[in-house]
Amino acid sequence: MSRQLSLFAIMFFFLSCTNNNEMDGNPLFPFPLEEDDTLPPSTGEIIKIIRSANDYWQSTNGYEGASWDQAVYHTGNMAAYEVTGEEKYRSYSLEWAERNHWKGAASDDKSKWKYKAGVTGDNVLFADWQACFQVYIDLYNLDKDKDERKIARAKEIMGYQINTVNNDYWWWVDALYMAMPVMTRLYKLTNDIEYLNKLYIYFLYTKNSLYDSKNNLFYRDTKYLFPKHITTSGLKDFWSRGNGWAFAALARVLQDFPEDNAYRNEFVQVYKDMAKTLAAFQQKEGYWTRSIVDPNQSTGYETSGTAFFIYGFLWGVNNGILDKSYISTINRGWKYLINIALQDDGKIGYVQPVGESAIHGQQLSPNSTADFGVGAFLLAASEMYKFSKNEY
Repeated sequence: MSRQLSLFAIMFFFLSCTNNNEMDGNPLFPFPLEEDDTLPPSTGEIIKIIRSANDYWQSTNGYEGASWDQAVYHTGNMAAYEVTGEEKYRSYSLEWAERNHWKGAASDDKSKWKYKAGVTGDNVLFADWQACFQVYIDLYNLDKDKDERKIARAKEIMGYQINTVNNDYWWWVDALYMAMPVMTRLYKLTNDIEYLNKLYIYFLYTKNSLYDSKNNLFYRDTKYLFPKHITTSGLKDFWSRGNGWAFAALARVLQDFPEDNAYRNEFVQVYKDMAKTLAAFQQKEGYWTRSIVDPNQSTGYETSGTAFFIYGFLWGVNNGILDKSYISTINRGWKYLINIALQDDGKIGYVQPVGESAIHGQQLSPNSTADFGVGAFLLAASEMYKFSKNEY
């Protein structure tokens, strides 16, 4: 009890001192966590977990549309297919793509194409409607006949975009996950270096606008910049899922980014810097609160941000970019995902609904689920399978 009181005193002192003022350096005042060197689960156990979550989702949900939330689920479904070889998973995404006619937003009138938030057919250049192209390209790459119809729309839209003078397409942090991996995938398909050049330019716009280099985290968009916006405790408000989008996006980009490209090092550095801060603010039960540095802003479990973080940490360790000092972080997060987020029937719970911030007082439950949260869980579980396969 005395240890808990002293830790509480430290945090209270930190909150009192920072109040509404700018924090210097990284705000690394988390509760210290014990090392966790638990061996990873067996690959067989992980496959059972993936099937439990994915079979439940597919049996209780339809194909919906081509917007970001459905597309993010399918990025996870394709990762699940990669490690399980379960044909019905590939077929599920294939049917979804066919129903979408391999498109995102539907407009063919380039004079009306825009990138403002919204669900109209003209929002062709809005990254939320481009996330689906990641899945279409993955399906194309699995296609022995290489049916160009599957990637024609992706090439048309992204090819048009990289030939514009605009650089502010990604004005909110979610866009990094939705669009960056599309551009690296298209680079691999076409060898057109302009995809990497413009990816870097667009990323710099987002970084310069939203990245807090003192704390190595992203704000969701300019509405949430400190000190214009603060948490109820007067702290910087770094939204968990928003940073999950960024951290997972960096993993997915580095997966395809050429080793010898001059821009790669900057992506790697941001990725490593984020990892340090994120590991420091993990809660003892393995999750991250919705406002990363202020647990009191929105208390309780949250799965989507946590799953994206664990995916990002696992990918980094699996690919030698992050070292194994992050194993304890991964183990705690994995225990949260399978013991708290995953329900007995396969439902993934405690997913914050569609939003853009850590809403004070918002309550989540085991029944709070969403397609993008399931997708994030499947990404993390698929990387845990690879990690376990390497360890045993």
